[in-house]
Amino acid sequence: MTSSSGFSKIEDIILQDDIRGMKALRPHMKAGWLEASAEMILDHPGKILIATGFYILRAGEPETDGPPGAVAIGEALKILGNSVAYVTDEKCSTVMRAIAGEDEVVEFPITTHHASSIFAHELLAKHAPSALISIERAGLLGDGTYRNWKGVDFSSHNAKIDHMFEEHPYSVGIGDGGNEIGMGNMRHVIPSVENLPDDPCVTTTTELITASVSNWGGYGLVAALSLKTRKNLLPSVNQGYQWVKDIVLVGAVEGMSGESKDWVDARAPEDDAMCLRDLHVLLIDEGL
Repeated sequence: MTSSSGFSKIEDIILQDDIRGMKALRPHMKAGWLEASAEMILDHPGKILIATGFYILRAGEPETDGPPGAVAIGEALKILGNSVAYVTDEKCSTVMRAIAGEDEVVEFPITTHHASSIFAHELLAKHAPSALISIERAGLLGDGTYRNWKGVDFSSHNAKIDHMFEEHPYSVGIGDGGNEIGMGNMRHVIPSVENLPDDPCVTTTTELITASVSNWGGYGLVAALSLKTRKNLLPSVNQGYQWVKDIVLVGAVEGMSGESKDWVDARAPEDDAMCLRDLHVLLIDEGL
């Protein structure tokens, strides 16, 4: 049996090297938020839809943060007997298909709120998912737009996938900047944190995972699932890096600079690898 300290250590790992100030949200999060996220997923087995893909306006391409974490979660869930499909939009679907293997990638149309609501309803009816997960997916802000970390509006390039999460009772949101689906859970706190948006995402999720890098939040969820099931479900450090390289080959860019390179959120590969390395050490220490 894993003590709660194991999950707290995972939270420490995914919030290390905090550039944006996400650690400031931690005292306001409910106790045991990471373990609660893993528990909710395990309590609702079946088909799980995973949303991701964050468009970088200056590059006209999606960023490297999000899809690798999404696939890490998806692969872990399949080992545990679930099925998965990924939900993104036309701007990000090529990147997702590059690493999704045989799993379905659903293109959510970029359209009006009304049409998006209908599409979301029909999508949920078709797949009947037991749970939803969003990782590094832009969420609606209080002013009804989608904006990047610097506050620039890119609504015309982003599908309104939020409508899926408004309809489903079991969901996890993963984010690293305050403007992602799920960050509505912390919208009362985010504006008071320096470097986080004054007008944060308002879309809520049942559970929320905050991290210094959203991929790291995804790996943290996988590590938490590993502790709960007593199976090491984490990808290797090399696999994590390979996913980044594979999506850069088909257009993904580093999010901060908009450059075509195998970095994630301003972190070179060796720096980005610290999270997976540390999580593997923790799982070994926990006997996995």
